[in-house]
Amino acid sequence: MPPLKKLYLMALKQQQQFKQQQRLSPQQIQTIRMLELPALEIEERIKNELDENPALEEGLDYANEQDADYDADDSSSDSQDSNEDLSLGDYMNEDDIPDYKLTEISNKEERKEVVLFNNEQSLSDYLLQQLQLTELSEKDKKISEYLIGNIDDDGYLRRDMSAIADDIAFQSGEDINEKELARILKIIQELDPPGIGARNLQECLILQLKKRKETKETELAIEMLTKYFEEFTRKHYDKIQKTLGIDEKQLKAMIREITSLNPKPGSNWDDSMTTVMNRIIPDFIVETNNGEITLTLNSRGIPDLRINREYSDMLEDYTNNKANQTPEMRSAILFVKQKLDAAQGFIDAVRQRQETLQRTMETIIILQEVFFLTGEESKLKPMILKDVAERTGYDISTVSRVSNSKYVQTNFGIYPLKFFFSESTQTESGETISTRKIKQIIKEEIDAENKKKPVTDEDLTAILNTKGYLIARRTVAKYREQLGIPVARMRKEM
Repeated sequence: MPPLKKLYLMALKQQQQFKQQQRLSPQQIQTIRMLELPALEIEERIKNELDENPALEEGLDYANEQDADYDADDSSSDSQDSNEDLSLGDYMNEDDIPDYKLTEISNKEERKEVVLFNNEQSLSDYLLQQLQLTELSEKDKKISEYLIGNIDDDGYLRRDMSAIADDIAFQSGEDINEKELARILKIIQELDPPGIGARNLQECLILQLKKRKETKETELAIEMLTKYFEEFTRKHYDKIQKTLGIDEKQLKAMIREITSLNPKPGSNWDDSMTTVMNRIIPDFIVETNNGEITLTLNSRGIPDLRINREYSDMLEDYTNNKANQTPEMRSAILFVKQKLDAAQGFIDAVRQRQETLQRTMETIIILQEVFFLTGEESKLKPMILKDVAERTGYDISTVSRVSNSKYVQTNFGIYPLKFFFSESTQTESGETISTRKIKQIIKEEIDAENKKKPVTDEDLTAILNTKGYLIARRTVAKYREQLGIPVARMRKEM
């Protein structure tokens, strides 16, 4: 047999392989999606489900309802005991249980309704309002709304486009590629404020310049930012003048044009952390009183749910009358059963969501006890997702979903759950501290610097080393960038 033909036949040889793949059930997917929703969105999700599924209704489960009627005849002290604290002992060792109590207020009359909205229009609302005036297909509209939801408080879309495409495919089943996303993003970037939806500073500035009146200066400024952005950020003006063939007067006019732009186009809607928090409905309320910490899961808008008794009785009647079932009756049985299964699955998903949120937040409080007692940011301990996952028994991805888009109200303000997570580093003496402490020192040193001679990353590294924090210059640069602080030469003032 010729070698080429033999090779061809070998390539066509079939092989059987066994691969173990984990597939999520529809119920698991529903639970995951419910877990990701913050307080306001879960309220809307439950309302929609109540409207769409007649087998689901508000109210205590019938068995629990009878227990409640029975308990109402008991003494007031017994009634009070029935609403007592949810103990951490259910899943923690005795050594892990702190002296204080963590409670979930389950009595509906005692639930706190904390709504901290103000009358100001949010950036997302403003963008969505403009989006209504554009001609988009239903699919493009949904995708653009999702993109807007990922724009951060500075007005940037900093998430990777491939990650956004994966999220859309997971949540809505829409198969979309990065090219389509980029096309829709361009539509959003045409909205006000100028520069919105940019993926980096370079794109943000160019978008703003393109919306300005076209002059020789704006044309040159766009060309400079497009072709020589790195040289511009490094202030290599001589090289820019030479390559663009411009004089110093033109260069200064271009720089004035650029420095008049807004590097954070979303800042008008978010001048301070306080403004952001005023638009937040917290998912948790943590109160501290005389050294005792109390946790409340904010269950506003989450009513007790139960199966509609008429539907369950209907299914029972149908199934008990098998002898007289017609094709129409069997079709009705299938319909009723599907609605009942969907209702029960939804109830289970809501219950699982609440239990997971409660348990995760309890663990965060245990790990960050000192902060919740004092409110001192410097007292925050290093904590990563794995630390919480190990104590709760949840998967790291589950803890990540709880931490995303969730907020907690404390005696000292409202914080996103991500605020409590940070990596660790060691001091010269071997003490483990949070990287948050390092960032705080960097920020304090830069705030106090001489703006005519700002401190460099090398200077900051030396300062930190003197204080006992053995840290490399590249790590200092990384933390400075995470703080949103530019390099020293960009902070220099004439």
